[in-house]
Amino acid sequence: MDGFLGGPNGEHDWIPMDPDIDFSALFSQFDTILCGRHTYAALAAQGRGTMPGMRTIVFSTTLQQSDHPDVTVISGEASRAIAELRAGPGKDIWLFGGGVLFRSLAGAGLVDTVEVAVVPVLLGSGVALVPPGDRISLTLTGHKVYGKSGIAVLEYAIRACGRGGL
Repeated sequence: MDGFLGGPNGEHDWIPMDPDIDFSALFSQFDTILCGRHTYAALAAQGRGTMPGMRTIVFSTTLQQSDHPDVTVISGEASRAIAELRAGPGKDIWLFGGGVLFRSLAGAGLVDTVEVAVVPVLLGSGVALVPPGDRISLTLTGHKVYGKSGIAVLEYAIRACGRGGL
């Protein structure tokens, strides 16, 4: 609720599962999932390094492709790779987690929408969605509230990104 993607150690154990969230419908919108090394490592540790029916692309300067044959590891320029993906055929691309990756792609104008789940938990510190001093101006395009968990999913279009005032 206070703007953190993960706890102080990157943990996500504070996120409740809501039985009313239709993950099948959510996943069916995408055929490609992008994540940074930290998000991928957390998913892989839980045995979920890939998502069924989706191509998984991990952006990392430290992972080796040969060690992760089930995913595509990109160690070069993320902006260029994303621009090429967007120009190709397919469904929407899902940037899953990855605060550092999100910030770099949003700053390059390569993120169209942001969907955040506001979870009724205050962490106080942790992995920030946007670093201090950066701003991303948004326009609300949709929302849904899940009564059982209290999670509010907010959908926004990105208007502008930058440092300081917008």
